[in-house]
Amino acid sequence: MRTLYVMDPLSSLNLAGDSTFMLMCEGTRRGYVSAWCTPADLHAREGAVAWARCQSVGSFPVHNDGPRGFETGEWREVPLTDFDVIWMRKDPPFDMSYIFTTYLLEMATWKPSSAGAVPSGTRVYNDPRGLRSRNEKIFALEFADLTPETLLSHDINRIVGFTESLPGRVVLKPWDGNGGRGVLVSQAGDPNLRSMIELLTSEGRQFILAQRHLPEIALGDKRILLVDGEPAGAMLRVPSARDHRGNMHAGATVHPCDLTVRDQHICATIGPILRAEGQLFVGIDVIGGYLTEINVTSPTGIQEINRLNGTHVERLVWNAVEARATA
Repeated sequence: MRTLYVMDPLSSLNLAGDSTFMLMCEGTRRGYVSAWCTPADLHAREGAVAWARCQSVGSFPVHNDGPRGFETGEWREVPLTDFDVIWMRKDPPFDMSYIFTTYLLEMATWKPSSAGAVPSGTRVYNDPRGLRSRNEKIFALEFADLTPETLLSHDINRIVGFTESLPGRVVLKPWDGNGGRGVLVSQAGDPNLRSMIELLTSEGRQFILAQRHLPEIALGDKRILLVDGEPAGAMLRVPSARDHRGNMHAGATVHPCDLTVRDQHICATIGPILRAEGQLFVGIDVIGGYLTEINVTSPTGIQEINRLNGTHVERLVWNAVEARATA
């Protein structure tokens, strides 16, 4: 398969933990011709035909005797429809630049003709329409019986009132954050509560989420990877004593875990929707049996789950890609 990865620069990747790197290594192992570019390298011309200025690349796993990393070739301009598979693996922020990238990637899935657009045969993962419309925190709210009590608002008084209605603490977080950025914990009676809300909402101009705090976070935030709607592996991210967030860059440690009956129910509920919408590689976050996020933009965790469980999640991902290509 001719494959393009739209991603962050190769030089910025942490090869010891990056999931995109693992997908690239598996593609190389299977003999696929691959290239990479950043969103800034995309453009459209000639009747809404999307193009990429991209560089050929081979990717090789890190070995005990030192990293092999990448072997890169020439840069050239290629129509996106020349590729069989395109991976959108650019990390957030989810901003207007990200949204316009999804428009360009959607162009890759069709070709203009005198009779209108026709399918090109190029597949983009995850589907750019879902990337654009399925916000990672708001998407989860569609499943009210799976998620903790949550308010989405920019009204400061409303958020304060919601907090005061809860029996315990509240988690305040930006709707467009990632990696735990900007996530705060407070409670009714906290003299800093209103100030926190003012800061996060930019004085009532920006939406945020206020969500019932789940004390089970102390036991870990479970990341479950789903491949074409089916669970492919999981790990538990346990916060450090110095930070409430279950994010690895915030000091959380990873531990093996099993899927509970509740976890399996969550996966069975959302899995068919992900599969139908072309969200092929997704990471969900579960705390104390409650779904808190559905990560579709650039989920991570392949390398950690592989090390903990002796698996090869990247192979399952590519198996699913190949199955869809022949369906």
